[in-house]
Amino acid sequence: MTLVRQPARRPERGARTALFAAATAAAVALGAVTTATGATAGTTAGAGGELAECADVQGRLERLEGRLTPNACAFLQRQLAFGETSTGTPPAPGDLTHPRVRVYQEIFDDEATLWEAGGAPQRGLTAIGTSITRSLGLVPDFRYRGTEVVADGAVVMFGQWNEATVKGHPIAFPQIARNVLSDDGRTMQARRYYDRHELFKPVAPELRPLFAGVADPADAAAAPADRRAPERFRAGEITARLAAWNGEDVAALVARTGAARLGGPGLAAPLATTGGKADYLRRLFEQTDVRFKPGQVAFGRTMTYVEWHGTAVPEWTKDPATGQGTEVPFGIVERIGPGGQWELFFDTLPLIATEPEIGDLYRRLAQP
Repeated sequence: MTLVRQPARRPERGARTALFAAATAAAVALGAVTTATGATAGTTAGAGGELAECADVQGRLERLEGRLTPNACAFLQRQLAFGETSTGTPPAPGDLTHPRVRVYQEIFDDEATLWEAGGAPQRGLTAIGTSITRSLGLVPDFRYRGTEVVADGAVVMFGQWNEATVKGHPIAFPQIARNVLSDDGRTMQARRYYDRHELFKPVAPELRPLFAGVADPADAAAAPADRRAPERFRAGEITARLAAWNGEDVAALVARTGAARLGGPGLAAPLATTGGKADYLRRLFEQTDVRFKPGQVAFGRTMTYVEWHGTAVPEWTKDPATGQGTEVPFGIVERIGPGGQWELFFDTLPLIATEPEIGDLYRRLAQP
């Protein structure tokens, strides 16, 4: 969970790949689409010439798969616009007239909800807009670009690579913006999955890294992972996969993904061996109990996003006598594929810090 200051990490993935029950589309699907940019020439499957409306979007993403509908296309245009817009003079807290804040609010429906890591959902445009004014005040040069995206009707899993400067230190980290869309492509329900430890490391180097020491064994060549490429994830697997997460069944979670390399918070490089991947999940389950329900799923041609959302009970919050602990909102998004990849997106901060401690981190971040 150490801070990843690796601008080359995302380009490396871009070079190898051309580089959170699913909702149905309210609009008519234009067809299945798979496009990739960068090292691999763009291709489409089953879409013919019907993707002209989103031609400009495809070229701004590393990979786009799934069922591209008119509302998904409209959402992608708005989501990318915010990431590409400069802040200029940071907004004052609550200034909803700031140009970049207005671009941000265009993403959301008037009655939208937005769940950010570790907190209660924000409800309505005023709350959501006020929140982004505070964020841009803390990190005014925050920006992102689209990475691996799956549009599955009215559900869009938007992968993004975030960059910012914190107290003079450049930081970069991945995020999944999970969205359920309205007919006109505005987000009605959003959840975001990223590791806030990345954001606070420059102001709190004392934060203990959750996954310190987790790595492939030194003799990895002598103990390779299962060489089977993972099969495409299917809807019929959701129940069993949910049981594996809630039952902390490390063996089942690892076995399903075969030879896929595991990426996730706290890893400088993906884990390639069965032992390394199992150690990573064991460390997570040693630190917290998870209680998940299935969230949204987005199916593409070569990759699938699966969302698990609910609560976590960190071990250090448990009463020794009763075993009862404090629940915190928590969730994980899995990305399976493309090209034998398996990546987890979640926030480690509520697993290593109390709510008052997290509040202090924000105060430190706001200090000149």
